[in-house]
Amino acid sequence: MTFDLYGFGPALAAGTLMTIKLALSALLLGLVLGLLGALAKTSPYKPLQWLGGTYSTIVRGIPELLWVLLIYFGTVQLMRNLADTLGIESLELSAFAAGTIALGICFGAYATEVFRGAILAIPKGHREAGQALGLSVPRIFWRLILPQMWRIALPGLGNLFMILMKDTALVSVIGLEEIMRRSQIAVTSSKEPFTFFLVAAFIYLSLTVLAMIGLHFLEQRAGRGFIRSTS
Repeated sequence: MTFDLYGFGPALAAGTLMTIKLALSALLLGLVLGLLGALAKTSPYKPLQWLGGTYSTIVRGIPELLWVLLIYFGTVQLMRNLADTLGIESLELSAFAAGTIALGICFGAYATEVFRGAILAIPKGHREAGQALGLSVPRIFWRLILPQMWRIALPGLGNLFMILMKDTALVSVIGLEEIMRRSQIAVTSSKEPFTFFLVAAFIYLSLTVLAMIGLHFLEQRAGRGFIRSTS
């Protein structure tokens, strides 16, 4: 069988770039939400604990595909109502923005538990040492807690990111032209499903390998001081 992309190579490359943009955007949003969720769940204040627990429980209990659909179609209706209220002709949320929000919310819910476990793994004596040195609470967090939390949480976050990259395929259902959407268009035109789905699988695998290499580099960099101190 001759391996032929029927002229869809540039389209698949554009879809790959869109997938990378979507994954990185959702990652940034998810990291912020995950950190806030973890701080809420480890807070001494009950309302914050309840808020963080509710967020992670509800989001993890609903499939990612449903979140994509709910956020996209829900915000479309909301923006229509808002446009009518303000007298504006139209307000729209793009498929990229909806996908970023949906995947970021889902990533953040799982990252909440990863960050929470990392925070709890840090000995309380480190905080007490910071207090003994007269450091403020924000300074203790940024100088003592955050670097250690990042090192502990990094492997779990890396695994979540690899899952996130594959979950970007779900956004094709709302029309975003990422890898799967481009592949489906190529299949419809060429009638060669095996060829283009195999190419899509290879692209996802390549992105996963690159993510693993990047994660290995980050883990080595984050653990340098820790390795020296225990050797």
